[in-house]
Amino acid sequence: MALETATIQEKLSQQFGANVLNFEMSRDIFSFEATSDKVHEVIQFLKEQEDLNFHFLTDLCGVHFPDNEESHQFQVVYHMHNWIENVRIRIKTFLNGSNPEVATATDLFLTANWMERETFDFYGINFIGHPQLKRILNMDEMVSHPMRKEFPMEDQGRTDKDDRFFGRTPSNC
Repeated sequence: MALETATIQEKLSQQFGANVLNFEMSRDIFSFEATSDKVHEVIQFLKEQEDLNFHFLTDLCGVHFPDNEESHQFQVVYHMHNWIENVRIRIKTFLNGSNPEVATATDLFLTANWMERETFDFYGINFIGHPQLKRILNMDEMVSHPMRKEFPMEDQGRTDKDDRFFGRTPSNC
């Protein structure tokens, strides 16, 4: 019997109640949100339930929404895969903008190690309990997190280009 999205939603809702919400099919992937304090338990439940079998963490990444309210300025997105039924799901959790932190998933999936380090490096999201949370791609001396929207896209002191050639004038920059 194929694993249905309704079954996944029902099991999650029974186990976690209001801590899982906004279930939807988005671009052929079943997606939902989990509260940041329960997302680790949700991922563990999806992995350990024999009839769900989400044993593979495909991806983990961060997103920055600076225009959202303070409690929803950062998001961590997890993609998991059930190889037996060939079903993929997306789990999203929102984090506070002033102190973006969430529990690590490295105790559940070793592959989360480098993905969490990359997310920390580029977004400054703290993964509580991570065994070695430090920069992975940028220099250790770097004080900013370059994928945050407040990080400038390019060096403002460049003299080798003219913004007019890129459709940008001082009035619309």
